[in-house]
Amino acid sequence: MARMRFGVFIPPHHVPTNYNPTYALQRDVEIVKLIDDIGYDEAWFGEHHSGGVELINDPMMFIAHVAGLTKNLKLGTGVVSLPYHNPLWVADKLALLDHLTRGRVMLGVGPGALATDAAMIGIRPEEQRDALDFDMDVLMHLLTSDEPISVETSRYKLVDARLQLDFYQDPHPPIVAAAVVSPSGPRIAGKHGTGLISVGATMKAGVDVLAMHWDVVEERAKEFGQTVSRDNWRVVGLMHLAETREKAFEDIRHGFKEWCDYLQNTAAAPQIQVSGDDFDGYIDWITNTGSAVIGTYKDAIEHIESLVELSNGGFGNYLLFDHNWSNFANKKHHYELFSEYVIPHFKRTNVRMKASEASMRQVRAPLAQAQQEAINDFRQRHDDEMKKKRGN
Repeated sequence: MARMRFGVFIPPHHVPTNYNPTYALQRDVEIVKLIDDIGYDEAWFGEHHSGGVELINDPMMFIAHVAGLTKNLKLGTGVVSLPYHNPLWVADKLALLDHLTRGRVMLGVGPGALATDAAMIGIRPEEQRDALDFDMDVLMHLLTSDEPISVETSRYKLVDARLQLDFYQDPHPPIVAAAVVSPSGPRIAGKHGTGLISVGATMKAGVDVLAMHWDVVEERAKEFGQTVSRDNWRVVGLMHLAETREKAFEDIRHGFKEWCDYLQNTAAAPQIQVSGDDFDGYIDWITNTGSAVIGTYKDAIEHIESLVELSNGGFGNYLLFDHNWSNFANKKHHYELFSEYVIPHFKRTNVRMKASEASMRQVRAPLAQAQQEAINDFRQRHDDEMKKKRGN
C-alpha cells in the first residue's frame, strides 16, 4: 500500500432548516479552501434535490466553482446519481471539467441516496440499482471507446452517441462507485475496474460489511478480467475532534441532535439507522455502536487503525464525513487537528523528524557539555586576546 491519502466527503448537511442557504453554501466553500491549505488530498460533493438540508444539487457545478479557489485538492462528485441523468451528458460535462481543472476532477457514481429525489422523476427505489448497473455500462463505453453507442431506456435514448472531446487525464478521470451496506457499489467497481467509496463505513452496519465490500470487488474483477487496487478504495467515517473528549462532546451540542433528527425522521435513507429521541439518547446510540469518533486526535488514530485491520488488507484513502455538529469555528478546528496530527501519522511524513529528535536526545548531554566547553574556551581565548591588546 502507498501512503494513505485523506479527504472530506461533503453532502453537505445543514440543519435545522431555518438557516441562510447562501451563507451555508459559502461556509461549504470555506471548508474546501481550508482543507486545500492545510494538507488534505481531495474533496467530494454530493447530489441531492429534496429535504432542504443537503443543498448541492449539481456537484460538477460546485467543483467548477471551487476549482479556481483551490490549488492542490482533487475534486470529486460524491456522487452523481447516475440513474437521474443521461450518461452522455455526464461524460460530456466530465470531459470539459477535466480540462478546466487541469486534471483535478474525479467522478463518483451511485444509484441516488434519497428516495424522495428519485420519486420526483418517477424512479422507484427497486429500479435504482439495476438502472445504475445498466447506465454504468453505457457511461464506461462513452469514456473508453471511440465507437458510437445507441441505446434506449424508459429514462433516455442515445443514437450513435459519442464524445467530441478527449480527456485531460489519460485515459480519463478516476471513476469510483459508492457503497453503503449493499453489494451494489462493489459489484459495479469490480465489473469495471473502478475505485470504491464505502460511505458510512464507521456505522455499525458498515463496519460489519467493510471487508465484504472489497471481497466483492475482487471477485467481480476476476470474473470480468479487470484489475483493481485497494489504493483506490476510500472509506468514509464520522468524527469530531477537540483537545479533550469532554470538549468534543460539548462542541457537538450545537447541532448533533438536529443532524440525527434529520437522518431519523426526514431523509429517506434507512441505510443509516439512528436511534434515540434527544441529545443524550443520540449520544448513547453513536457511542454504543462505535458509529463515530467524538474525542481527540489519538482516538481518531486508534479508530482508523482498527478500520485498517477490519478491512483485511487496508485501503488507500480515509474521508471525513462533513457535518455541522459544532459551530463553524470548532468545525474548522476539528479539521485542523486532524491535519496536524492524524494525517502525518498515516502518511508517515514525520517519521524522520521523530527519529532525528530521538537520536538527538540520546547524545544531548555529552554534546551539550562539549558545546559549552567550546564556548567557554573561545570566550577565554577572546578575553586573553583583548588583555594582550590592551597591554600593548
